Amino acid sequence: MMKGRMMKQGDLLPEVTFQTRVRDESVGGPNPYRWQPVTTADYFKGKRVVLFSLPGAFTPTCSTYQLPGFEKAAGEMAELGIDAIYCMSVNDSFVMNQWAKAQNLSNVKVIPDGSGAFTEKVGMLVRKDNLGFGARSWRYAAIVDDGRIEAWFEEPGRCDDCPEDPYGASSPESVLDWLRANPTKAAA
Repeated sequence: MMKGRMMKQGDLLPEVTFQTRVRDESVGGPNPYRWQPVTTADYFKGKRVVLFSLPGAFTPTCSTYQLPGFEKAAGEMAELGIDAIYCMSVNDSFVMNQWAKAQNLSNVKVIPDGSGAFTEKVGMLVRKDNLGFGARSWRYAAIVDDGRIEAWFEEPGRCDDCPEDPYGASSPESVLDWLRANPTKAAA
């Protein structure tokens, strides 16, 4: 299943369109949301961001350590030159929005990659049928400057139906350590 080209420092992110749900009071009714297509460029153009991806919303490691850790680290990351922090998962917008709400996020923005198109194009789509998940993202993080990968943090052992869920290389602590050593990118 693992397809797509492996991303590395200097690569441009693939251009895809994410299907998001956004609040729109003009819709009216008890569920005032509408579909809003958002592209890779919309998220990344002209910004230096941290992107991290994980196997699934509401799962234990993601909800207990990784997402809250990035939320807590947002202030220091901003001081180190980060404009935004994005959490991506191969979950639809309904799930990602509810997870963001449940986590009381104010600093991290969620990106729904419901079809796995982006995740596949960056080479991180794996099968997790052993857990009943289907296609999901391998855990990784990246520092992205204007759509170009500045640093890549991937958990070891990427494979389909991995019996383990390694967590460390893509942790907020690892990303912060890199940012502290490289707080701003030199002008090209």
